[in-house]
Amino acid sequence: MKKILLTALFTACLPLSLHGTLAAASGATLQPDPARLQLASVHALVAPLNPGTPVYTKFADRPAPIASITKLMTAMVVLDSGLPLDEWLPIVEREDDPPKNAFSRIRPGSEAQRGDLLRITLMSSENLAAYVLARHHPGGRDAFIAAMNEKARELGMTQTRFVDPSGLWPENHASATDLLKMVRAAYAYPDIREMSTGSNQRVHFRSPRYSLDFGNTNALVHSSRWNVSLSKTGYLTEAGRCLVMVADVGGEPTVMVLLDSFGSRTPLGDAGRIRGWLETGSSGAVAGAALEYERSRSAALAGVGAVAEP
Repeated sequence: MKKILLTALFTACLPLSLHGTLAAASGATLQPDPARLQLASVHALVAPLNPGTPVYTKFADRPAPIASITKLMTAMVVLDSGLPLDEWLPIVEREDDPPKNAFSRIRPGSEAQRGDLLRITLMSSENLAAYVLARHHPGGRDAFIAAMNEKARELGMTQTRFVDPSGLWPENHASATDLLKMVRAAYAYPDIREMSTGSNQRVHFRSPRYSLDFGNTNALVHSSRWNVSLSKTGYLTEAGRCLVMVADVGGEPTVMVLLDSFGSRTPLGDAGRIRGWLETGSSGAVAGAALEYERSRSAALAGVGAVAEP
């Protein structure tokens, strides 16, 4: 049984190309061994920002719930609409019935500028802000979701489906390979790069007048040790902890896609392990409950859960 399990997991987690490393893509000499990268995330992909072969993949072609990673597509659809970012939008009550907690500090009935709502959608993963942006799209929320799926098709995201703009529904799913395409497309939007990596923002509302402070859900944007140029986090029970970002590693912008891990800081640890692996050739180990979670979920994806004991 152990031999079957190890064989299945090794096969499922093989990178797309053992020689297509980030170092090779950038002309550097370091070519880290994929076998020396250990991650707590069940689905993972590491690639150069510019078109090129991923240097590491793990269940990257298996669709999975993506939670608030959804909001990168939401932002592209808002910006593609060309609607003015300084327009004041009424904060409307939700008319849908999200299956997850959709608590928000924003007061329905007040107003905020579209640009501020977009900023806190990206930076703080504000769910009501994402909903309001979709409701004020030409044709309303349904037309907005249709535009999200159309954009996914245009980008060649063949394993992706969106049913809401916030990510509160687990039916929003994509593969890590598809999310690489989405991150590369989103990076072309200066507003998304700037808004998603801000540390803190005070947003002013009117009718009635009040202000709220928002912070970034990715702690790495606050760190002087990291140069993050695009970021989005996500979490649902069905999706686990998720992170996609573009960060400078060894002078090269690098895309990291991390889906389904245990614990709020686990994706941050995986990002550090990826950077260590790319810079030194070794990632270090994953410890504790995060490792047990990853092993259980990976075994199920590898299709060995039904294998009988000898």
